[in-house]
Amino acid sequence: MSSPNRVTYAEPDAAGALIRTATSHIGFRVPDVQAAAAFYARAVGLLPHDALPDGGLRLGWGTGHHVMDLLPGEPALDHFGFEVADPGGLEALEKRLRGAGHTVTALDESYLDQAIGAPAGLVTTDPDGNTVHFHSPVYRSGEHAADTGRRPVKYQHITLGTGDVARMVEFYCGGAGFRISDQLSDGNFAWLRSNRDHHTLAVVYTGRAGLDHYSYDLAEWEDFKTWCDRLTEEEVDVVWGPGRHGPGNNLFIFFDDPAGNHVELSAEMEKFHDDRVTYTPRRWDPTPRSVNLWGGQLASWRKTSEGN
Repeated sequence: MSSPNRVTYAEPDAAGALIRTATSHIGFRVPDVQAAAAFYARAVGLLPHDALPDGGLRLGWGTGHHVMDLLPGEPALDHFGFEVADPGGLEALEKRLRGAGHTVTALDESYLDQAIGAPAGLVTTDPDGNTVHFHSPVYRSGEHAADTGRRPVKYQHITLGTGDVARMVEFYCGGAGFRISDQLSDGNFAWLRSNRDHHTLAVVYTGRAGLDHYSYDLAEWEDFKTWCDRLTEEEVDVVWGPGRHGPGNNLFIFFDDPAGNHVELSAEMEKFHDDRVTYTPRRWDPTPRSVNLWGGQLASWRKTSEGN
């Protein structure tokens, strides 16, 4: 990762249009659907909701909207989705995307079998070609009733790798309506929010498009001991952490799924109250100690442009 210049990302006019939008679901291509499903059942308590065509599976926590699709194929991110609870937010989002020249199609209603009221959704692609779903509110009772010692509280955020952070920030802020919370001062990492959480989406320079990692929320710091012990008992290695990120101030540990996806467990993320304050995005030094305040230890796949 190299970018010697200092970069300040400006928020386009549409930034902040979404303030009640959260991560919804994520879809992966995996070589062995059954093995991946078994892993997610024992690691984070996700269980099959429905069978999908061509041997895929849909997973979730009890009742309510699904969290994950597992589809057969070579390892890859297939799609990811956001739940738009902003009044009129979905219609305004579609208008912005079409106005900017992006292709928008209707989301298959099979993704919205737990919808609240009349289901509606759209599909678009971001500048890197990632398939993105946006849809109306859904029921999430299975997440909210989670046994926090055995299941995370919710699926919380996704971080995308890219070769062009600026172009992705422009799309997700200028088109979708996210806001910038923080960035690294070299422009290689940006954290974006669409509700009170510090970030529901982040974008990091990796030189290629695809998933960097995605994250589940734990209830509190005390849960991390239980989860580290549980993962060890399940022979799932903790590959990074425990630590605390600078941007977001959230606690974390990471492990990998069988397809090589980096999975984060996080807690105590910073909250923003945009209706009460004026906020200027912070620019963090692009050093390991910014990414991990607890001594700057980094995972093998995480690089910064200064200090390592």
